[in-house]
Amino acid sequence: MPSIRSLRANVTREEAMEQFASHGIGTALKNTVYGPLQSVADFYIPFLLFQVEIQNRGKTESRIYGLDAINGSLDPYQFEDLPGTFDIVYLETRNCAKPMLDEAGAKALLISKVRRLLFSTGFFRMSNLQITAEVVPGEIHIPYWVGFRGRGPRAQFTVMDAMRRTIEGAKVRHLLRDWLTSIAVNS
Repeated sequence: MPSIRSLRANVTREEAMEQFASHGIGTALKNTVYGPLQSVADFYIPFLLFQVEIQNRGKTESRIYGLDAINGSLDPYQFEDLPGTFDIVYLETRNCAKPMLDEAGAKALLISKVRRLLFSTGFFRMSNLQITAEVVPGEIHIPYWVGFRGRGPRAQFTVMDAMRRTIEGAKVRHLLRDWLTSIAVNS
């Protein structure tokens, strides 16, 4: 089983189960269409961390971003500070995807994504924009909770970011589905 370095989850398994099984119109509809909640599992996505310098209009700003190391398809994960020793746990788990991106490819992709983020705040706010990124050594995994629903051989799942307590969209679900199907093929 691989040993990984992960951020400490802000949401416990019990809290995730409660949110996945919470009562309400949406949950009643999910139970009717997809079936009841069957299980909850943890899942970890590897991220490369980058120290990013943004020069715009003569001002320099420093930010820390993480980019998923699988294929770079997820939105960049922004950090207030580099994770400290209290923020990190080391654990052994099979529930983690393998990194596929190299540092150079990830760096170019991250700079492109940061540029797009900045331009989305207003194209005319940018003047002499320059973005540089330096990788911070050592990948870090972001924890997620996965709620599986279903009856019989069909299963549906919902993914929750265990740091932000938010339900994730299609990009994370596709990464998880691809990982699950690759395990089934390789078994």
